[in-house]
Amino acid sequence: MDSLPSVTVDAITDQTTVLDVREDDEWEAGHIAGAAHIPLGDVMARYGELPADEEIHVICRTGGRSARVTAWLNQNGFDAVNVSGGMGAWMDAERDMVSETGNEPFVK
Repeated sequence: MDSLPSVTVDAITDQTTVLDVREDDEWEAGHIAGAAHIPLGDVMARYGELPADEEIHVICRTGGRSARVTAWLNQNGFDAVNVSGGMGAWMDAERDMVSETGNEPFVK
């Protein structure tokens, strides 16, 4: 995992392709607007939904699940990078989030 490509949350712009691999309840509480959502356990079955010709920034809560998905995607022909610190770092950087609950978004 030491050679796993990674970036900080500062590398994410409105044009970045982001894949959030957290569970449904985590996603619903707060996520990056425009991100794709495929929970970790579903990635192997749903990877066909991901763009094969774009760099994919993979994010979870702290970086562990996203690191596993990043490694798997890269082994299977995708150009993926892990977002270091995950949504916790996103929240700490006071970046915008949206929720699916109608409540103020937060990282669960």
